[in-house]
This record gives sequence, structure tokens and C-alpha cells, in this order.
Amino acid sequence: MAVYTAISDEDLASFLAEYDIGDPVSFAGIAEGVENSNFMVRTTTGTYILTLYEKRVNPDDLPFFLNLMNHLAGKGLSCPQPVRTRAGEMLSRLNDRPAAVVTFLDGIWHRKATPAHCRALGAELARMHALGADFGMIRENSLSVQSWRPLLVSCGPAADSVKPGLYAFLESEIDFLEKNWPADLPRGVIHADLFQDNVFFLGDELSGFIDFYFACTDMLVYDLAICLNAWCFETDGSFNVTKARQMITAYQAVRKLSDAELAALPVLARGSATRFLLTRLYDWLNHPEGAFVKPKDPMEYHRKLSFHQSVSSSAGYGI
Repeated sequence: MAVYTAISDEDLASFLAEYDIGDPVSFAGIAEGVENSNFMVRTTTGTYILTLYEKRVNPDDLPFFLNLMNHLAGKGLSCPQPVRTRAGEMLSRLNDRPAAVVTFLDGIWHRKATPAHCRALGAELARMHALGADFGMIRENSLSVQSWRPLLVSCGPAADSVKPGLYAFLESEIDFLEKNWPADLPRGVIHADLFQDNVFFLGDELSGFIDFYFACTDMLVYDLAICLNAWCFETDGSFNVTKARQMITAYQAVRKLSDAELAALPVLARGSATRFLLTRLYDWLNHPEGAFVKPKDPMEYHRKLSFHQSVSSSAGYGI
């Protein structure tokens, strides 16, 4: 989440009049994430999240995201649920941008993840995959392997200003991933962005997932690979195999991974690290002037990718 577009009190009041959620009491920008402009809105009936979808988001994808949240919430997953306007629409417009209001999810995210947090995440991730099995819409992953070479090219020689030789390093890695990317693994709805700030807890109990705006249809185990990268490295860059084991074991207690999925995990973890290294690199080199958000360090994912390059089997993740 982030803030790129300001909203006046008058515009907010006019916008909320389209909804049956009361009058605005207060609102404030949320300065986390990189994609959209987000605000916490308190009204006379409760607390909500207002999102303005910025230019990097394809408006054609919004029905998928909103219908997915509505589907998963209806199935019992704890996640934000889109609020419909008085006309029954989940999507509206504000300040010449697509906009939506979703329910507020109670909880906090933990900057310091424990093995218990990883265990809870693994189980709930598998549950989300099961609940999404009958979701009828499809959105291919626009940030999968086919996008990585064009993304690197768009960064160009400036990549080496972040780390000398980075462009060639990534070019070689993409060569490997294009040749070794798995096929024919179980597919379905994945979140694709379950970083720690997108998973809320009340105490040590997981209270829900937020921010479904990278969700797509892809290999289910790829979602797990993304979580290994996001949750199982310590601040010194070391990989915590205990956290990984807890996450994967809890996932498998709900949804058993096939031998092929386990065998593919090291390549998928490399791909996940490459994806976030590339998007962070692009954002680092193309930071919007005046945006109320700080770009994330791409080199964090260079270190993670280097670790995964040394892993030859799922045993490297404690399985």
C-alpha cells in the first residue's frame, strides 16, 4: 500500500455518498507498499480501506481482484470484502482513477516472524488455495517468467549503478529460469504477494490476508516459494530452515504437495527471488517524484537469489 494521489475532504464526502456506509469522520493515507494509493477511512458506521488504483494497475484486472476477494470472504477466508455502492457495484471512480472500498481487517503484521507465524501462514495459504479452487475467473500471472527479460531490458545499463555486473547476473539467471521453468504442476488462484505486511495477526493467531492486487492463476506451489522468500530469511541475510520447515509442513497438512511440486521448489524459489529483485530494481530506478513511499532495496533479493542458487532439492528447505 502507498499514497500517490491526494484526496480532498470534499471529494471524499462526495465519493462516499455513493455508498451506504455513513458519513466520513476521518481518513489518513497508508504509507506502505508500492502499487496503489490507500487510505484508512473512518465513518459513522465503521472503518474501511479506500484504494485508488494507479496507472501501473491494469483496469481490466480489477474485476478479477474484487470478485476473488468477494469469493474467498464468502467461503470463510478472513480477508477484506469489497463494499458495493448503492447501485450494487464493487468498482467506482475517484479523482479520475478506478477506486474501491473494502472492509477493514483487524490485526497487525509482525516485522519479526517466528516459526509459529510461519506455521500459521503455511496452513492458511493451503486453505486459501483450497477455497479458491472453484473460483471461475482466470488471470494469468503478468509477472511470471515471460515478463522477466523485458523487465530487465527496461532497467537497462542503469542496473549496474545499483551493483556492478547486476545486469549480466540477472541475464544469466533468466536464461536458466527460461530453460528450467516447470510445467504441468497443479494450478489455481494464488495471492502472489504474501509478504509479512499482507498477513495480519491478533497475538499469534493469524487474523487474515490483505492486498490481493497481484493475485492470479498460476502454480499453487509458486505461492509457497514466494512465502519462503518473504518469511524465512533473517535480517542478516541467513536462511532460517526451521521457519521453512514449519511453513511447508503446515501447508502439507492441509494440501499435500506432489513429488513434482517438491522437486520444483528450488527453481520456483529462484524465480520468485528474481521476480522481486527485478520489480524492486525497476522501482528503485524509476521512483515517482513526490510519492509518499520509499522504494524497497532490490539487493535484499539479490542475496536471497544467491542462496537459492545453492539449493539443489527441497531438502535445502528442511523437507
